[in-house]
Amino acid sequence: MNIPELSITTLGEYVEMSEEAASKEHGMVSGELSGLLNSIALGVKIIANLVATAGFKGLHGYTDRTNIHNDQKKILDEHSDQVFVSVLAKSGHFGSLVSEERDNEFLFTPRLEEYGKYVVAIDPLDGSSNIGTNIPVGTIFSIYKRDEAVRTQPPTSEDFLQDGTRIVAAGYAIYGSQTSFVYSCGNGLVDFTLDPTIGEFVLVNPKLEIPSSGKILSVNESNCIYWNESINRFISDTKVKEVDGQKRPTGYTCRYVGTMVSDVDRTIRRGGIFVYPPSSKHPAGRLRLLYECLPLAYLMEQAGGMATDGTKNRLVLRLPTSIHEKSGFVGGEKAEVERYLRYIE
Repeated sequence: MNIPELSITTLGEYVEMSEEAASKEHGMVSGELSGLLNSIALGVKIIANLVATAGFKGLHGYTDRTNIHNDQKKILDEHSDQVFVSVLAKSGHFGSLVSEERDNEFLFTPRLEEYGKYVVAIDPLDGSSNIGTNIPVGTIFSIYKRDEAVRTQPPTSEDFLQDGTRIVAAGYAIYGSQTSFVYSCGNGLVDFTLDPTIGEFVLVNPKLEIPSSGKILSVNESNCIYWNESINRFISDTKVKEVDGQKRPTGYTCRYVGTMVSDVDRTIRRGGIFVYPPSSKHPAGRLRLLYECLPLAYLMEQAGGMATDGTKNRLVLRLPTSIHEKSGFVGGEKAEVERYLRYIE
């Protein structure tokens, strides 16, 4: 009897193969980064189950606490945060965690004589206000390397204050009709889907790239009363059939989920542009720079796209001054983001 050969590649296998390739190219690799990625993937599997079963487990609704941004915490926010603290603590491969749900960085117990080579910034459950409505939510993470000179010392918030070009790895998960896990270590975007029958993330696209002919505008237009004239003009012109003398078969279609990671994921897969700029209501922007904007800008560029902070600044070059700093975000196809920049000039 001939048993058919399995043609799938799991996330664990892919990470291991990538590590072997890096080892051959750059010398010895410690395995710590691979351990971190696999631990985060385990946390994503646990949260995918929590999101899917929250309704009958009584996990919907709010707590009586607020986070550093004065947003009222949901029960699932706190559960998701604790999941990542637990799975990452067991990995023993890094020193500190910054989470949207914690006022300060969380320090892990060191192994041996070092406090860890890496630090992790994470939004455990992005879009949690959509919980209970069957709208996709997600997780966003980024990993930074600590300066070698300070690894015998406990991590501090200073370890996180690095721009997006210093990201070692970043990724996101989407909990929706399927659970996706998308990440990059600087060599393009890799796309996995959770196969619930085997409990593994399976490779579906080794090089996920943003299309150059998308027609989707992702924006919360209710904020138009807080935008300046140039941004409103850009939004208005994007919806018509001719822009800058260039005719389109149709104008753009508006699609807005309200979960940033889901809107950015769709933009990467379908093309177009996601627009959440600073406004008179939120002059610095409303999104979180360290654990939302920087990792997603990094991933957008890895997919061949472009991202700014809503001004003329390339987002990955933004240097955080605090772990909970806020920012705007405009990202998508290069041509569309460049057109946005021409408008705001």
